[in-house]
Amino acid sequence: MGTLKDNIDAYNAQKKEKVPAEILATMAQATDDLKHSGIENRALKTGDTVPDFELPDQHGEQRRLSDYLAESPVVLNVYRGGWCPYCNMEMKALHDVLPEIEARGARLVGLSPETPDRAMATAERHSIKIDILSDAGNRIAERLGLVFELPQALRPIYEKIGIDIPVYNGDQSFKLPVPATYIIGQDRKILYHFVNADYTQRLEPGEIVARLVSLVGQEKRAAGG
Repeated sequence: MGTLKDNIDAYNAQKKEKVPAEILATMAQATDDLKHSGIENRALKTGDTVPDFELPDQHGEQRRLSDYLAESPVVLNVYRGGWCPYCNMEMKALHDVLPEIEARGARLVGLSPETPDRAMATAERHSIKIDILSDAGNRIAERLGLVFELPQALRPIYEKIGIDIPVYNGDQSFKLPVPATYIIGQDRKILYHFVNADYTQRLEPGEIVARLVSLVGQEKRAAGG
């Protein structure tokens, strides 16, 4: 079984063969512009405290971060939506290591601006038994410092391939979060963060597991556990 990076590299190679060069150039420019906007530096990072929040999961039930953290540290995976092939590859890879994440004393939770019914479809597509929180209007992602607006140059490209961001998100905006992964301690402090404005770059799930081995153990020792 290949790594997530292996799968992404293979997908990118296919995309390069199938997608016109001018479209790839437009996508690359948009990513470069976002990189240079400084959004990665503005996002919450290791050592910061995540504000408590409450959102509905894919079943429509209200879930609060502090309730999850009362039981265990949380791996919060922020993704763009089930329409994104990179998010789908990431979700499948997370499914494969979910038992290892849970065995190391943490809980995996997803967060996306897509509506609860679409979050449900994403979870079912990958048979991943986690809560996926529906962040309508990117309200929480804004507080995490992750939100940007899809550039005008990309909107007709997305539309042509059948990606309607407002429909997926249930609003009229084109706002999306930069994909991110946070390991959050039970005191809401961020123990580790991965934020990359290049949406094709994702944290390897094996790295999450490796980080949990040391970070969660350190947290328990600091708490006297």
